[in-house]
This record gives sequence, structure tokens and C-alpha cells, in this order.
Amino acid sequence: MEKSGENVEKEIKNQKSLNFIKLSPGAKMPQKATVGAAGMDLYACLKQNIIINPGEIIKVPCGIAAEIPEGYGAFLFARSGLAIKHGITLSNGVGVIDSDYRGEICVGLCNIGNEKYTIQNGDRIAQMVILKVESFVVNQVDKISETNRGEGGFGSTGK
Repeated sequence: MEKSGENVEKEIKNQKSLNFIKLSPGAKMPQKATVGAAGMDLYACLKQNIIINPGEIIKVPCGIAAEIPEGYGAFLFARSGLAIKHGITLSNGVGVIDSDYRGEICVGLCNIGNEKYTIQNGDRIAQMVILKVESFVVNQVDKISETNRGEGGFGSTGK
């Protein structure tokens, strides 16, 4: 059941906040499409349209910079509609924005479809999910623990 009115306002008050700055006057702040959305939409900030030809990779600026809290990362994912309907996906699978990065957020897109696609200013081009990340010390050891799966990978668990 979709939340509305007072329930949405209460939920928003209990959420953590993220700081963003606009680097371009026409930039749009990230926003969730629905209260239950896991990701915030990111928008293209362009002076002119960009055409992505089949097989081409481009970098699309968003015109914003973020202050990701320490212990978190921002992860960029493809928008399902762009991927399924037009073959527009992220060039690196998942984009990662580290907590100490303060530059412009840009999205690497590629066209794996068969037709050219036009990105216009203000188009939603990716979704950003903020996730907690743990920090680990790397240890070189002589042996690692064994599991039932062992070294089986790349389809070893079945179709």
C-alpha cells in the first residue's frame, strides 16, 4: 500500500540526509520516484543532446557533487526501462562513488542495443543507491578455509 500525507512526512523526517551542490545552474537534484524506491534518480545535465550510437560508450555529466558520509558509498545502477527498452546500460556495470570523492558525478553509459539513442538535458540516466561499506585490513596468509563449493565457479552450481 502506497504511503501518503502524514505517513510520508513522518518517514521523511526520520531519514538521514545527504549533501549535494549544483555545479551547473540547470542541474537537478537526485530524487526518489516513490517513497519505497531504493535508489534516487540521477539526471543528465547537458548543454546539448548526446546521441549514443550502438556499441558506443559516453560519459554523461549530472552537474552535481555529493558529500557521501564516511562508511558509505554511492552505487550507480542502470535504470531498468532504459536497459530493457533501449539497451542503454552503465559502461562499468555498477558505478562506485567513494565517500572522499568531491568531484562532479558523471555516469558512463553504453548502448548495447541496435539503434542510436538520444540523451537530452534532464533525462533520468541512472539510479544511485547509498549503501554502508565496511573497511577491512588485507592479510596475506598461506591457506584459506575450505568450503563445500571449493573452487567451483562460472556455472558450477547449475543452470
